[in-house]
Amino acid sequence: QTTAGIQSGLQDETHSSTKQWVGLIGAPIVLAALWFAPTHETPAAQHAVAIAAMMIVLWATEAMDHALTGFIGLFLFWSSGVSSFESAFSGFSNETSWFLLGALLIGAMASKSGLAQRIAYTITTRIGTSYSRLLLAFIVVDFLLTFLIPSGIARVTVLATIVAGTVQALGLGNRSNVGRGLMIIVTYTAAIFDKMIIAGAASILARGIIAQAGNVQVLYSQWFIAYLPCTLITIFCCWRIILWMYPPETETLEGGGREYLRAELVKLGPYSAAEKKCAVLLAIAVGFWMTDFVHHINPSIVGLTVGLLALAPNVGILDSNDLRKLNFGAIWFTAAALSMSRVLSDTKGLDVLTNAMISWMKPLVTGPFSSSLVLYWTAFVYHFFLANETAMLSTSLPVVLKFFTAQGMHPLPIGMIWTFAAGGKIFAYQSAVLIVGYSYGYFDAKDLLKVGLVLTAVESLILFFLVPFYWPLIGIS
Repeated sequence: QTTAGIQSGLQDETHSSTKQWVGLIGAPIVLAALWFAPTHETPAAQHAVAIAAMMIVLWATEAMDHALTGFIGLFLFWSSGVSSFESAFSGFSNETSWFLLGALLIGAMASKSGLAQRIAYTITTRIGTSYSRLLLAFIVVDFLLTFLIPSGIARVTVLATIVAGTVQALGLGNRSNVGRGLMIIVTYTAAIFDKMIIAGAASILARGIIAQAGNVQVLYSQWFIAYLPCTLITIFCCWRIILWMYPPETETLEGGGREYLRAELVKLGPYSAAEKKCAVLLAIAVGFWMTDFVHHINPSIVGLTVGLLALAPNVGILDSNDLRKLNFGAIWFTAAALSMSRVLSDTKGLDVLTNAMISWMKPLVTGPFSSSLVLYWTAFVYHFFLANETAMLSTSLPVVLKFFTAQGMHPLPIGMIWTFAAGGKIFAYQSAVLIVGYSYGYFDAKDLLKVGLVLTAVESLILFFLVPFYWPLIGIS
């Protein structure tokens, strides 16, 4: 088994190295080919598309760090004269990038204080008296933690550790049905819930693009209410689907599963001062986000305010060392993606992409029923070609909004459907969240493929009825 594991690791490393070389060689070729190809009437648009295509190739192949790729692309936009400095680096002055910083600070606060772990252990201990209930508990906890830890990667990291300990306590292997079922659903739902709530880089980025390109207000509360029925149905469907696909070897928690969870909860002891501070700050954030239809305070302001309060001496939980540990690369990558969208829009470079992707959709989108299906599955297929959902949204969402807005359709439902479709995935490379869960070794590509296909179809069916019947009732049509 050890030899097989080593060989598997070497194969993965070889595959990753090959993909990186493909990107490093292919990106300059794509840049040169499109730079001189007569695809646009103006050189600025032509060169903007060439640079954007190079960035997409590097992002898709993960040939280099996503943030570094973004910086290189923005520098080329500016230095080549394709756009002004203000346009090329506009993403850094966009509120979306700073909303993400606030989200990262809130996630770090919830994790460091121990409040996130306490909530996870408490709920799973009280609900999880069997595999069926434990599975449901992890799904519910995953959803609830979305408010506290607005990052799918962070939630998977927290919950995967608990899953691993629980499976070991049950005396089951990581390749058991129980182990695979728990780990894959914790991973996949983390990626889905990030689209039902404005939490995580993808939905935060999408909100910024919809507000900017569609010139509409995107309320946190309205987004949450719009997907609330979908959330409840998804929780139930995920629970039943995993029970069907991965029936347990043992239904009851023999071997100390509950004892493990209770022991971990006991180790946390009584609520600490840090947890109490964290609870107050989180209550403030969620309270303002859920009532933004009353006060209309920008969700970005709320998120960043609470995040900065978490760093304040004698008030918050975090310190300068925690600030240094944040994934600033994610913020820079988000800013670069927003900047790329702005440059493509300003230079009219999106026109060719619009014609290529929209031409076949035009005769199919005739109403709310058809639009929900066509938009969802088009985005699903488009996501195959981009290894990162943030890059997928930044390059395609402005195109979709531009076309359908010109057709007289409201940009908010169009943008929300397209963003939600980014949650449908069948390959690990399509999302960093899936990659993190996959790295624990509990499930393989085959598991992700079959679970992803079923859940993607289920989400499409839910959306098919949600858009025409429910959304108009809450003012989205």
